[in-house]
Amino acid sequence: MRKVPRGARLLMVSAALITASAVAGQSMSGGAGMASASTETEDGIPVTDAMTKEKCGTCHTADAKGNLSRISWIRTTPEGWDQAIKRMVRLNGAQVSPEEARHIIHYLGSAHGLAPEEARPVAYVPEKRMIDETNIPSESVRGSCAACHAFGQPLSWRRSSHEWKLLQDFHVALYSQADSQYRRAAIDEPGEVFGQTKPVVNKPGSIPLTQGEVALAYLRKVAPLHTPEWTAWSAREQTPHLAGKWLVSASLPGRGQFFGTMEVAPGSSGEIFGTRTTLQSLAGGPAITTSGNGVVYGGYAWRGRAATGVGGKPAADSFDQPMREVMLFSADRKTATGRWFWGEYQEFGYDVTLTRADGAPVIGGISGGGILAGARGQTLTIFGDAFPAGLTARDIDLGKGLMVSKIVSASPSQLVLSVDAAPGVTSGVHDVTVGTAVLSAALPVYHHIAYIKVMPETSLARLGGAAHPAGFGQFEAYGYDAGPDGKPYTADDVKVGVVDADYSLEEFRATWFDDDIDFVGKISKAGFFTPNLDGPNPARSGNRDNYGNVWVVATAKTARDSTGKPLIGKAYLVVTIPSFKRIDQPEVEQ
Repeated sequence: MRKVPRGARLLMVSAALITASAVAGQSMSGGAGMASASTETEDGIPVTDAMTKEKCGTCHTADAKGNLSRISWIRTTPEGWDQAIKRMVRLNGAQVSPEEARHIIHYLGSAHGLAPEEARPVAYVPEKRMIDETNIPSESVRGSCAACHAFGQPLSWRRSSHEWKLLQDFHVALYSQADSQYRRAAIDEPGEVFGQTKPVVNKPGSIPLTQGEVALAYLRKVAPLHTPEWTAWSAREQTPHLAGKWLVSASLPGRGQFFGTMEVAPGSSGEIFGTRTTLQSLAGGPAITTSGNGVVYGGYAWRGRAATGVGGKPAADSFDQPMREVMLFSADRKTATGRWFWGEYQEFGYDVTLTRADGAPVIGGISGGGILAGARGQTLTIFGDAFPAGLTARDIDLGKGLMVSKIVSASPSQLVLSVDAAPGVTSGVHDVTVGTAVLSAALPVYHHIAYIKVMPETSLARLGGAAHPAGFGQFEAYGYDAGPDGKPYTADDVKVGVVDADYSLEEFRATWFDDDIDFVGKISKAGFFTPNLDGPNPARSGNRDNYGNVWVVATAKTARDSTGKPLIGKAYLVVTIPSFKRIDQPEVEQ
């Protein structure tokens, strides 16, 4: 039986708890019993915004330095502050209008936010990505912090040492299962080099070290209130000057690559912008045009919304859905990366890269599929802006072993090339250079597709359609070259691109006579999974719902192994019940 990925095991145990506990990573309880600033031994971050002091200062007391209790010893993302304010309203009766909430969230998300270096490792949380978290340093920390929500939730916060302890107290008070999780005996803890673990050895007669103690020590060390990154960014943060033309390179699982432009216009303030985006699919079809707006937090974190303006109720995976945009801009504001997503569970979305088009030659992206060693006349398309007229093959450099034999067509925004690859070219990822423009590590060069990997490797879909919305799934198979060492599944492997494949489901044998495959739903040949209706189902033993675990199997149409058999890849899919508790955050995107 194939081993289930570590994140998949977590999904099996806690799929029904993920949404219900989504607010568990916050600590900002107001009202009676609130800890005062005098209990803090660390310097706080003064609150300087008048409205924040007015609305929050009735419960969060101020000190002589301008600190507000609790607030001044916490930093987090815009989403974190949004959740905290909503809890203040719901649990403590805070009187805040939507407009006031948006103002406070913007102030706190910037002045009490994260540095770009702190936000980037946990960007998958606001981007709503389903991933197998590899950042959990030990099983004790997992049991304490990641049994009910993503570990990225607490790692999205920075707190004083005192505040991290108050967070645990808050969990015990609000969530019945937290106390038992924290009190369980620790079996391991992060070693001196994080990513390694060491066993916990308790001395005879001593009180055993608990999971909660291990997690508290770890978070105090890796996520303190004051960090060099935050100190440096606070000193150099600027108003984000983003107006102008941006090149968009995007990929949509199941639909391929898209290229286009985003025009960003100034809004009512220096952090608010209007957008108009046009995307063209490389597979053909009409262009997609959206209009929207975005807000920037901390000088780099974009939160936006966009829509095509098409009426009616489109299909779940249609391009016509209103989208939410989450991106992080580079410090020089030349590029941005992120995800534009939609769906009842944000399961659909483009992976996006923006490149500023400022009048100088720039490369925004290239067509996918890579370059095959030893083959001649391969087509490569380069997308960009301000490519000069009169380019010759000598002006284009694709790296050692690759030669541009012909420029098939050329325009200021697109080059179509014919490329020859030497038989002995080394597998790897090459830079692409056009005149003075360079796109680093963009072009895969390969000899053979050694294996395929189905993405996402671990996924979650939700039953729905009868009484609750469904959560769908879209899968893709990527081909990999074994790299210079010739050994698959090693660090030098080259991700080549999407491989054409047929998709099917296979039973995940969790128990004898397992029959989940008959009830969870169906997958199309193109890898689109549609879950079954929410139950219960009288046709199933025990009148159970249609939940279950299955393998998603991709069988390559042309890529074959050394024996001539089609390459096969698998991904693990949990199909669970609808989410009965939903948390939306419209204030962050407006």
